[in-house]
Amino acid sequence: MNLLRTKSIEQSIADADEPGRKLKRSLSSWDLMIMGVAVAVGAGIFSVGAKAAANFSGPAVTVSFAIAAVTCALAIMCYAEFATAIPVAGSAYVFTYATMGELLAWIIGWNLILELFTAAAVIAKYWGIYLSKVFALMGADVPPALSLGGVDLYWGAFLIVAVFTVLLVLGTKLSARVGNVFTLIKIAVVLFVIVVGFTYVKFENYTPFVPAAEPTAGGAADVMKQSFFGFLTGAAPAQYGTLGIFAGAALVFFAFIGFDVVATSAEEVKNPQKTLPRGIFGGLAVVTVLYILVSLALTGMVSYTDLAAAETPTLTTAFEAVGNTTAAKVIAFGSLIGLTTVIMVLLMGLSRVVLAMSRDGLLPRALSKTSEKRSTPVRLQIICGAAVALVAGLTNVDLLEEMINIGTLSAFVVVSLGILVLRKKRPDLKPSFRVPFGKVLPVVSAALCLYLMTNLAVETWIFFAGWLVIGVVIYFAYGQRHSRLNEKFAAAKSAVDATDSGADSSADASADARLSGSDAAADDEVLARP
Repeated sequence: MNLLRTKSIEQSIADADEPGRKLKRSLSSWDLMIMGVAVAVGAGIFSVGAKAAANFSGPAVTVSFAIAAVTCALAIMCYAEFATAIPVAGSAYVFTYATMGELLAWIIGWNLILELFTAAAVIAKYWGIYLSKVFALMGADVPPALSLGGVDLYWGAFLIVAVFTVLLVLGTKLSARVGNVFTLIKIAVVLFVIVVGFTYVKFENYTPFVPAAEPTAGGAADVMKQSFFGFLTGAAPAQYGTLGIFAGAALVFFAFIGFDVVATSAEEVKNPQKTLPRGIFGGLAVVTVLYILVSLALTGMVSYTDLAAAETPTLTTAFEAVGNTTAAKVIAFGSLIGLTTVIMVLLMGLSRVVLAMSRDGLLPRALSKTSEKRSTPVRLQIICGAAVALVAGLTNVDLLEEMINIGTLSAFVVVSLGILVLRKKRPDLKPSFRVPFGKVLPVVSAALCLYLMTNLAVETWIFFAGWLVIGVVIYFAYGQRHSRLNEKFAAAKSAVDATDSGADSSADASADARLSGSDAAADDEVLARP
């Protein structure tokens, strides 16, 4: 059992052209840049930033965003080098398979499924809640959930997931066009928030910029909620201070999860060697500027203590605090539009990761079939959409929100280190983009991502450990035995064994002949004696 066996880059590219399982290259740099903005500008900018400022960073949430952006940028450089060398669907899973072996590739693919599935379900549920708020602002009382037999059904989640599942089935280019329109609308809303927000800024709200660390209200009972780093170092549960900035960065990293999803579309990009780096870095630059400006407006409008006093602090909280209810309505509408495109890109990314894993046999091969007419994984997209809708509509999935971050960061760590392995194993490759400064930036990227992981809550690590155990069980129960690479290894071993067996048989026959001849000569000698 060779758990470290790797899949060659040439084989990955060849599998992407397998008839009946291939995707159509139709996306441009513009489409990729908008896709990155589409998936990033959503829950992160409208709610997570306010939550981080209220509970962890205070006004220094801008620094938290900057740290998260730098971490993401370093990791995305590694993704870009990989994606231009191996331009196929599957992102970090495919990159790991080519460098570090099948078992670790499975774990990373399993973590990507965790990230994309959980994110899609959480945001679909939020979308339904925001839709009810928009209706309320229009004077209509439409509850976000309906009670069916004692079970709360979040009908909005079913609606939005169904709409975008249909669009993704019809074609990637069509979905991208619809997403472009929604994305431009929400960028306009974000610019409105920034411009209007800065008219209410009071510079005294920025002080203290880094609030002094203080114990959390729950004391020892908050151990499960404190950062894993704090738990390991024996620190008492606390908030704010320098560690609060990093805890805030770990939380707002949620706002940057979209860019690894963009890399999963490598197989559907025209001229990926040039298009991928331009699209990914262009989108990252846009959202980083927007995030920092919004966080400056947010913490300048109201004191972080006012945000902390709110049960669920958001941008709307800040505008309501300064008495601008009109802006609050615009933000509610913008939040709805913002979450819409996030769901679309996450659903697409989820299906592409599962597609890549099923092509390799680690998941059932039937899932990787694509439509001859539309070149999209119709069956798989419908299965993913149905699963996301059920979990979002029927469960309290938002409890697992931080699982999205830990799944993403774990993939970032492996991809960053994988670049070093790829360069050593395949020095002949000349990708159109290479991470600068040799080994330094990939190592820094891995270290930063790992550190941010340790700043997530203890309970998140416990859930994550459980997820990994389930994944390893599935791999050994199904994936390892059905792996196409395993079949090739088995076939090659059988051929070698057959060759060895043939050689042994010939040797045995020759020996038998020699022995038989010797015996006959001996018999003749006996008979010839007097």
